[in-house]
Amino acid sequence: MRRLVLLAALALLAAGCSSSVPGEEVVSPTPNGKIVTQPTETIPPGFDNGDPTAGKQVFATAACGACHVLADAGAAGAVGPSLDERKAPVARVVDRVLNGKGAMPSFKGRLTTTQIADVAAYVHSVTSS
Repeated sequence: MRRLVLLAALALLAAGCSSSVPGEEVVSPTPNGKIVTQPTETIPPGFDNGDPTAGKQVFATAACGACHVLADAGAAGAVGPSLDERKAPVARVVDRVLNGKGAMPSFKGRLTTTQIADVAAYVHSVTSS
């Protein structure tokens, strides 16, 4: 009986948990009580129809490989994270290229919307499989 009450309380607690971070959804509580979240892929308008072939050229000309590892591009940078390991969704690549993060600068104003959409589509296409 005590176990049933405990399970019911945990279910109510889990049902009441929600993420307060925009763009994230609750996946599940872990055994230690932490809430595991997973970013949802919400691609900003205008960035959702990138051309991976054109994106490969943008990756090369914008010198992305100077900082990032990406096997398909022959890139072996050591400053930023390995894109081969990250396997980022398009929305996250768009966000990082637009806004930067950590040591990565923003490329807003340096790359066009089309170029950003293309490079995001390229990175995603060669790392998602």
